[in-house]
Amino acid sequence: MDDKNLDALAEKVSDLIVEARKVVVFTGAGVSTESGIPDFRGPDGLWTKFDPEDFTIDKFLRSAETRRQQWRLLSGELITGEAKPNPAHYAIADLHRLGKLDCVITQNVDNLHQAAGVPDAQVFELHGNMRRVVCLRCRRVYLFEKIKARLARGEDSPDCEVCHGILKPDVVFFGEPLPERTVEEATVHASNCDLFLVIGSSLVVYPAAYMPSYAVEGGARLVIINLSSTDMDDRAAIVIRARAGDAMTKIVEKVRNKLNPASASAQGRLRGAQVPSSKSLPRSCQERGTKGVRSKN
Repeated sequence: MDDKNLDALAEKVSDLIVEARKVVVFTGAGVSTESGIPDFRGPDGLWTKFDPEDFTIDKFLRSAETRRQQWRLLSGELITGEAKPNPAHYAIADLHRLGKLDCVITQNVDNLHQAAGVPDAQVFELHGNMRRVVCLRCRRVYLFEKIKARLARGEDSPDCEVCHGILKPDVVFFGEPLPERTVEEATVHASNCDLFLVIGSSLVVYPAAYMPSYAVEGGARLVIINLSSTDMDDRAAIVIRARAGDAMTKIVEKVRNKLNPASASAQGRLRGAQVPSSKSLPRSCQERGTKGVRSKN
């Protein structure tokens, strides 16, 4: 999508956001990949390198060798401790700071919405959070960094320090249900919003992909920002084919300017103001300015 078309669509989306009472943002892997985190289903996704059958909860519980294999993988390719929020994350967090975000519903497990500044209470993680590890026996929760340190010291399948139960990343494996309370709360927010933004999701993973349908059925306007088509495109008020960061940065900048027109006008005047040349200044000012420059260099 060229800049002109993106700008025009961003203008329309910003109008919808400004007018909306409750804005819900739904994010998928297309947001995380812009932080360098690999996706699962893309041409170079993780399922092209690993067998999804190795990620079933039954196999994880049944086989010690499967647990060792998964911890090796999770401590390397799937866990990106160095990953940082990208412009899309920061733009969504800006909506919160502007008072225009009801919540984020996400399929991602990387904790980057919180890192960007969205309060944890406003992030509904349908597939869990990779930053946490839980004991399946006593339910004690560990930070992944602590478990990763144990892996680095040579443990191949760490267990609970308290009860020696099996430890598992606090994410949804194949064969596991989604966290019931999280899904219920997310469904309530989706059903009661008046604007639902899908960002970076092809809406092919269910039941998470039902969320935009709940929103539309509840009367919300739907906006989809994704590089590829989705099954919900024909129900959307606006569809933008662009990278999440590019689109959201433009959209939120326009929202900010509409909510704070005086600030936007002042910034425009500053951009348009011309700094007088040294020739137009009195000689004494020219000399002080020259000395100032020299002192900085």
